[in-house]
Amino acid sequence: MVLRPPVAPMLAQAAETIPTPPRSGPGLAYEQKFDGHRLLVFTPTGPGGRVLLQTRRGALLQEAFPDLVAAASRLPDGLVLDGEVLAWDVEAEALSFEGLQRRAAARARTAPALVTRLPALYVAFDVLQQGGVETLTLPYRERRRRLEVLFAAHALTSPWTLCPMTTDHATATQWLDTWTEVAGIEGVLAKPMGARYLQGHRGWIKIKRRDTTEAVIGAITGTLTRPRLLVLGRHDHDGRLRAVGRTVTLRPEQARQVAEHLAPAGSGHPWDGVRFAAAWGSRDTLDTTLVHPTLVAEISADRAVDRGGVFRHPLRFKRLRADMGAADVARFGAGPTPMIG
Repeated sequence: MVLRPPVAPMLAQAAETIPTPPRSGPGLAYEQKFDGHRLLVFTPTGPGGRVLLQTRRGALLQEAFPDLVAAASRLPDGLVLDGEVLAWDVEAEALSFEGLQRRAAARARTAPALVTRLPALYVAFDVLQQGGVETLTLPYRERRRRLEVLFAAHALTSPWTLCPMTTDHATATQWLDTWTEVAGIEGVLAKPMGARYLQGHRGWIKIKRRDTTEAVIGAITGTLTRPRLLVLGRHDHDGRLRAVGRTVTLRPEQARQVAEHLAPAGSGHPWDGVRFAAAWGSRDTLDTTLVHPTLVAEISADRAVDRGGVFRHPLRFKRLRADMGAADVARFGAGPTPMIG
């Protein structure tokens, strides 16, 4: 059966550490995890067909990425690729998630202007169909072999990139420790070598790099005696406290620890009248209570930080840093700078 959108991509569940391969069986493959948007590429299956680009949720984005559509002319017909689309900021000479957001939201009239400044790149990690014949039931090992042959046979170059893969646990660990310093790479995916491609199933494992750092508690949800989550900030170089993110819901013992030290905000709090998004990019807002912005929280953060210094994903509270003052915290824009001391 020929695959047509929408196809539900196979998904991953989060883990804290890279799994080791089983002592017997097909083993594990490890791929670098890129910080982009999931995108399936469909090439035509017959005369009059067209290239289709499908998001994880099933939307079609051909108008937003005319450069990818044009580049797909180098691909054979009847092909379906699974991978991540990224955006390269020409001026900054770096991958840009904010630029990718702009590309994904563009329409036919505005997209061509963005192509020059923010060209799209595509990292392919799976092939779901070849020659109009679906490959979902093939084991990962065979699908990967076919993907590598595809890249070699057609001499594919930018914007097409073959996702780096290894079967060596030590190499994957090195990727997580060092490659995640590079903007656009956030972790490692582990995939069973013998597994089929199961649509919508969380059969893979994702491990994101997390760093321990600090931020100032500027507001909470809940109450002063029972805080639910923390809204955190850092001072910019002009001394203004800028919001950088929020934590996940505090565990009961964490809430008690924080409540013992919270003080209500006095007049002139830097966040008077400010509303905070419930999540990065969301229009929903939090119901917050401002607190005296002197407490420093030690937090765990992944590498997803926008250029302004805001963490895109919720942070994990670890403990209060009674030995630090607000002036000791890294400046706004520093990102998940590893903690020292």
